[in-house]
Amino acid sequence: MTTYRYKALIAYDGTQFAGFQIQSTARTIQGELETALSKLAKGEKIRVHGAGRTDAGVHAREQVIHFDFPFYIEPAGMQKALNALTTSEVVLNHIELTDEQFHSRFQAKGKMYRYTVDNNRFRDPFLRHFSSHHRYPMAVEPVEEALRYFLGTHDFTSFASTHGETAHNRRTIYQASVEVNEAKKEWVFTFVGNGFLYNMIRIIMGTLLEVADGRRPASDIPLILEAKDREAAGKTAAPEGLCMERVYYDENDIPGS
Repeated sequence: MTTYRYKALIAYDGTQFAGFQIQSTARTIQGELETALSKLAKGEKIRVHGAGRTDAGVHAREQVIHFDFPFYIEPAGMQKALNALTTSEVVLNHIELTDEQFHSRFQAKGKMYRYTVDNNRFRDPFLRHFSSHHRYPMAVEPVEEALRYFLGTHDFTSFASTHGETAHNRRTIYQASVEVNEAKKEWVFTFVGNGFLYNMIRIIMGTLLEVADGRRPASDIPLILEAKDREAAGKTAAPEGLCMERVYYDENDIPGS
């Protein structure tokens, strides 16, 4: 049977979702999309594949998905129809026909994530869904030192959830940086790597916040990496500050690679 493979770039506010991956008892991004596609396909089940599986409360500005559809619909028409069938929390910003060999997850060469911290004494209500609140004073110099230790290829066992399922925990980080808006008391961390373990960025952030407010020195980072022990790192930071920004399919496009 002939099918048509579509590739799409989607953005979503993950606040009211239990993550990307479909669950039988909770609302998810994948579930929302598959329900919409099933309506377009006259009841036929359509499986959506994502470049990554964001957790509950985590957002995406440019998640990449693909799916096979049983009959042809012009990409512009598919985009319009899906945007009409999903809530305003999920938007398909681009859709195209692609080669049947394309796989959004397995062919990804790298990803960019950003994590936003609201460092005001009292939480900004307009940022509460898109930033993690940390009210204690933060110093940028030790944070920048700590970020440098993450660059390169390391075993990130200490920064991975014990519930993760991967063959190995070695990953390469090409960029780990922070920008601070002093006027807004907003810190934006950027991480670019060839891949990230389950909860890896949130655990890194939980540890960096301890460095930022003086609870541990930046020089702890190499020791934590060497320990290969989840207990050596900080707590897992809140999900709402995390956003998947971009997925790379060409290694030449990855910043810092």
